[in-house]
Amino acid sequence: MTVSPTKLRFDIEAYYKMSEHGIIPQKNTELINGEIIKMTPIGSSHAACVDKINRFLFELLEDDLIIRVQNPIRLNNHSEPEPDISILKSKADFYASGHPQAEDVLLVIEVADSSLEHDRNIKSNLYAEAGISEYLIINLEESQIEFHQNPQDGKYQQVSFFLEKKVLKLQSLNKTVTASSFLI
Repeated sequence: MTVSPTKLRFDIEAYYKMSEHGIIPQKNTELINGEIIKMTPIGSSHAACVDKINRFLFELLEDDLIIRVQNPIRLNNHSEPEPDISILKSKADFYASGHPQAEDVLLVIEVADSSLEHDRNIKSNLYAEAGISEYLIINLEESQIEFHQNPQDGKYQQVSFFLEKKVLKLQSLNKTVTASSFLI
């Protein structure tokens, strides 16, 4: 008799309990589709890009939106990614009462170098399934932006690629920006 190995899927409650008891580290992990994913260390180019985008968005956006940097968003009971940047609807307690849900998220941005394939193939589908209308991948290796829009049936229906001088229309924020604002 042949027995295939099975994966154990965890929900958010089990994920937090394991973290509280030291079974998994409290930092550098994400719960994605019930699997605990160890994130790669953040290099200096990646960190600089996140900081640049954070400053740019802070100057661009109104005070009634929240810019969240490398903090969790709860998409469902089995997924709680920590995108590099998420733009959230305003909430008086700044989400102290609980992490933002998918309906609170206007835009997600991932800065990718070693995580590019994961951000393209896994996180893209995860964000699309959750109904997040726009998702940007800042591809550090190619110095380009991948702009994912129009989620439908767990996939983004439109993916565009932008180099430095191209203009992006972020419908979720009602803003037009140049790609260079997001690139190092």
